[in-house]
Amino acid sequence: MPLSKEIARGVKRKANDITNALSDRANELRPTLKPPRQKREDGIVDREFYPPEMSNERCEMYKANQIERPIETLALAQKEIKAQRDKIPVKDAVVHWFKCDLRITDNKALHLASEKAATKGVPLIGLHILSPQDYKAHCTSAVRVDFVLRTLEVLKEDLAELNIPLHVETVEKRRNVPHRILELCQEWGASHLFANMEYEVDELRREALLTRKGVGKGVAVEVVHDTCVVAPGQLASGTGGQYAVYSPWFRAWLAYLNTHPHQLHLFGPPGKNPDRAREAFRGLFRSTIPDAPENKRLTTEEKKRFGSMWPCGEHEARERLKKFIVEKIHGYGDNRNFPGADSTAVLSVHFASGTLSARTAVAAARDVSGMKKLGGEKGGVAGWISEVAWRDFYKHVLAHWPYICMNKPFKPESTDIEWEYDRDLFEKWCRGMTGYPFIDAAMRQLHYTAYMHNRARMAVASFLAKDLLIDWRLGERYFMEHLIDGDFASNNGGWGFSASTGVDPQPYFRIFNPILQSEKFDPDGLYIRRWVPELAQVQGKAIHDPYGKGAKGVQNYPRMCVEHKTAREKALARYKEGLKRDTA
Repeated sequence: MPLSKEIARGVKRKANDITNALSDRANELRPTLKPPRQKREDGIVDREFYPPEMSNERCEMYKANQIERPIETLALAQKEIKAQRDKIPVKDAVVHWFKCDLRITDNKALHLASEKAATKGVPLIGLHILSPQDYKAHCTSAVRVDFVLRTLEVLKEDLAELNIPLHVETVEKRRNVPHRILELCQEWGASHLFANMEYEVDELRREALLTRKGVGKGVAVEVVHDTCVVAPGQLASGTGGQYAVYSPWFRAWLAYLNTHPHQLHLFGPPGKNPDRAREAFRGLFRSTIPDAPENKRLTTEEKKRFGSMWPCGEHEARERLKKFIVEKIHGYGDNRNFPGADSTAVLSVHFASGTLSARTAVAAARDVSGMKKLGGEKGGVAGWISEVAWRDFYKHVLAHWPYICMNKPFKPESTDIEWEYDRDLFEKWCRGMTGYPFIDAAMRQLHYTAYMHNRARMAVASFLAKDLLIDWRLGERYFMEHLIDGDFASNNGGWGFSASTGVDPQPYFRIFNPILQSEKFDPDGLYIRRWVPELAQVQGKAIHDPYGKGAKGVQNYPRMCVEHKTAREKALARYKEGLKRDTA
């Protein structure tokens, strides 16, 4: 079905905005787009926050357990001062620090904080910190920041019904976040702070610091696993190490949950605060949610559009899950790979912001199957549980091989591949003007909706890395800067798979043919016609290769920016040379 005039105009406006933005970005990148093989200062590493790219040798030291991993640093901090933390008595309040867990149901740290507060009958306080520098350092998209802020409004209302205040504050300098949190705890008379663990390097190191500093300030900091259904470190391969291949990891994941069924027990919402909390913390109840930082603000039109497209909050997440379970999950296995079909759950934004826990999703899928244990499900149910499990897998990988969070690929040797830094080709990819309809449809979907179907993500990532031979990390960052569901571990894992540089990747010599991908996963051209209005009048199979098939009705659509066969041969040569081998 062709785009409506309204959507078509929106796509055109967005394309113009992107063109202007990319022109500005191109000017920023121009000095850094250096010839291959030179020292990598090509915009991959944000030097405002991070040192130069890590050496391959240091990556190998992490692999050999010669460098302490950040998750080990946090675990050590929690262990070494546990006795001191345990001696700290509950004072006037208990605080839960909301991060990527913006929900009141099935939230482990929030549940523990509520229980701690109840032991002494003191109020529970919710806290969320906005960190503009973290948003910049982590390439968080403006649309995701907007989604979080809208979700905080919902969360504040939900908590208020339980007499629980939520304080949201902007801390301009990221290094000041631990200090400010402890300062607020002291101001509120809170001697206990609870939070769920995030597995990125910066966050783990920050929480380790916060744990140690907290004791000195009389605040016991408790950071617990909750983001994953199975916590990192719980699964070990036959050799005792972390799995680097998904299939055996998934079998171990299923087995672990079947032998530890309590892991799928859901936590209830926090208990209601005593009525006196309303008066004691009336200033917090009256406080408002701050505006987005200047570096992450949407235009008025974007706020309206994305607000309509992406309803926020825990209630919306649970309703969307329920609808998917009832209406679509049984057909998921057959239909999930077709971007033009409305066949997936589209819950990734809720997993990323924490308005829905992965544990809740897996438990719901298990229950609808009628099975008491995991692994016996059929068809779409089994497929969807496996897809949710991929999120756990990539976070386990991140925790064990933290250098992937330091601008290095899982396979460090792949940095020896001679990448291109062609600004013009990169802009065409970004704008959805490559001349490959399926690729362009996907990129335009991203621009207009801040979302992209997973099959399309794999296709555009492969195209950037292997047809254009552009450093995949530029694409990885571009996704984070534009997706509403940007999650570092999943995004990095997906790009590593497609570029054959990551954990459990497709072999480097498997290079997606963008036309065949189009014919296979958008056979009737529904997806292309929706997002590429220049081809809306093209009939039949010619829509996948309009110029090659001599199609009529093409309106100002670009010709292919590269020829796939030639690009494929070039990519194979570059990969072979960089990896120093002929096979994967």
